[in-house]
Amino acid sequence: MDLTLVFLVSFILSSLLCGVSSASSRNITSMFTLGDSHIDTGNALVMAAPVMPVWIDKPPYGETFFGHPSGRFSDGRVIIDFIAEELGLPFLPAFLASSPNVSHGVNLAVGGATAIEVSFFETNGLVPFKLLNNSLDVQLGWFEQIKPSACDGASEEGQGYNDRDCLDRALFFVGELGVNDYNFIWMAGKTEDEVKTYVPKVVDTISMAVERLINQGAVYIVVPGNPPTGCSPAILTFRLSPNRADYDHIGCLRAVNAVARYHNLLLRAAVGGLRGRYPHARIVFADFYDPIIRILENPSHFGFAGDALKACCGAGGGAYNWDPSAFCGMPGVAACGDPAAYVSWDGVHYTEAANRYVADGWLRGPYADPPILSAVGRS
Repeated sequence: MDLTLVFLVSFILSSLLCGVSSASSRNITSMFTLGDSHIDTGNALVMAAPVMPVWIDKPPYGETFFGHPSGRFSDGRVIIDFIAEELGLPFLPAFLASSPNVSHGVNLAVGGATAIEVSFFETNGLVPFKLLNNSLDVQLGWFEQIKPSACDGASEEGQGYNDRDCLDRALFFVGELGVNDYNFIWMAGKTEDEVKTYVPKVVDTISMAVERLINQGAVYIVVPGNPPTGCSPAILTFRLSPNRADYDHIGCLRAVNAVARYHNLLLRAAVGGLRGRYPHARIVFADFYDPIIRILENPSHFGFAGDALKACCGAGGGAYNWDPSAFCGMPGVAACGDPAAYVSWDGVHYTEAANRYVADGWLRGPYADPPILSAVGRS
């Protein structure tokens, strides 16, 4: 083939592909995220600082990517940061930050948030202290508060505006939620069977939140399940047992992970029900359990250190390097030299390296049904 013709064909194909990429990148123009500390970008810091000690605003939080604490419960980026980057969106501002720009969305997630309203835990004697009012219902209220501003932004970008359709190019995350609900119940001394009785209420609350958003015009919604909290250094320390039968082949607590799996089973079924009722919506079930388990089963395969149940930033040494009286960020509590070699950052939350792996599995598969990029037309 003539060299000039080859060049011309290559140029045309390149131009067409660039045009497709540019057009597809506009499928999603904003993100709104509800959840807890796994995706919080600063709300907990604003909400909690006036009433209790917080440490996420101290080094070494944020050291890997931002170079300083960013309000995230990690050494760097959290899962939704990687999602935003892939979709060509800016990092989401925290809703409680002063006058956030919501034209490309906003982060409504709060560290410590529950799916069920906080009064449920207080009135039923499941917590011996007053909880911050940051449940899923509260976060939904915040979204409804800023929705007019978000839709005005959509109108300015030429999307058109009416009360429902302005959200048809927004991506919503409803979760991860449930971990704090179950942790409060575990800490109240309940057994595995007792904790499981609360799972349907948690899942129904999440399902109703998704339905509430769909009825307001949401089309693209990601619903993450629970991670294997029985593998977290904090829970392993709190519920340390002399009975080897309480642990699985990885060293994680069987009972705690059994509740997480039950939650995920019911949540996946609830997502299926929502798809049947709202066939126009694109609802993604994002698996938070299997990617973490896969890493823990064979950490070196994924580039992590062999001692995968140990926190990077913590004190106490031992199998988990976690001490409830010496949180990451407190004076004298040091981080490991290479956070990218660790799964757990501070004993509760994940490192940027682990968050990246989960995010990639949600974006492209295999840890999402369907993968996010496929759901939004970017595959």
